[in-house]
Amino acid sequence: MNWRDLFYFSKGERRAFTLLLSLITISWFLLNRTDSQPIPIHSESNNYQKEIPQVSNEKVVNIQKETFIPQTNKRYKNSFQTKKYPVGTVVELNIADTTILKKIPGIGSTFARRIIKYRELLGGFYSVNQLTEVYGIDAERYASLAPWFRVDTTHIQPLEVNNLPFSTLLKHPYLNYQQVKVILQLRKQKGKLSGWKNLQLLEEFTELDRKRLYPYISFTTKP
Repeated sequence: MNWRDLFYFSKGERRAFTLLLSLITISWFLLNRTDSQPIPIHSESNNYQKEIPQVSNEKVVNIQKETFIPQTNKRYKNSFQTKKYPVGTVVELNIADTTILKKIPGIGSTFARRIIKYRELLGGFYSVNQLTEVYGIDAERYASLAPWFRVDTTHIQPLEVNNLPFSTLLKHPYLNYQQVKVILQLRKQKGKLSGWKNLQLLEEFTELDRKRLYPYISFTTKP
């Protein structure tokens, strides 16, 4: 077999080979051209970023702080402030509730509750000066509060020492354990106490105790 026969192609085969070679050449050329030109992704991205202003974290916080305090919030707080009485107003201390007390300048919810609680323990105030016995009311605060009050002693609810049990008598701020104990002992001995003459000679009751307790002790006996 002649070696030339190995490289012999018909006319149709030569055309097909030429076409294939041309396609390969064109494809190679286009591929190289495409790779040599980078896609402008970064440049478009940079342009996009330039169009959007960069805001620092500090600025965002400031914006939030400025817009977080609307006028409605301020009105909301003010709407719950208690309107105070004008100067010259006088309040009856033994019947005032917490709402009335909070209208006195210098008295808020805390002091209003303390005053009411202490008044209940006493059975009522017989003097405005007793406000100094309320926890937290010092001499300076009392001086500013005193002109706003008066006291009607007819509202005092006295202790019926001949009828009340030990636990109830002991709750009164002016009676201590020993004093209540001796009252019950006298009740047991005498049947009932007739008046201050039964207590004034006892060492458990000083002259100061008698003066403080006088408006709050009742010696009446229930039938």
